[in-house]
Amino acid sequence: MVEFKLVVSDGPKSYAKALADPQAAGFLGKRLGDTVGGELLGLGGYTLTITGGTDKSGFPLRADLPGARQVRILVSEGLGYHPAHAGTRDRRSFRGNTVSEQTVQINLRVTARGSTPLAELLAPPAK
Repeated sequence: MVEFKLVVSDGPKSYAKALADPQAAGFLGKRLGDTVGGELLGLGGYTLTITGGTDKSGFPLRADLPGARQVRILVSEGLGYHPAHAGTRDRRSFRGNTVSEQTVQINLRVTARGSTPLAELLAPPAK
């Protein structure tokens, strides 16, 4: 099974967390914009929204592509492509908006806070 890397964003701060079994946490089959309970990650009282992610090859998840497939689309600007000159278009690879076993990183945003601060729950181990 694939290990997910979760990036939890709480305002200006971000925290990283590794998740060994994504199926047990209920992420497989979720789509961008879906809400996940923080209890699955050990964040009691928190509510998180899936905002993005990348697949095993580094291609970003794109909200306007249905499913979990990888596809090459013609883009002029926006997520995953920033042209050097105005009006430039290019074909780029993207992954659909559904979390699958090909996904390795998931970006989450805090929408409801619990009683314990995230800094305490997701603090890196002391050296």
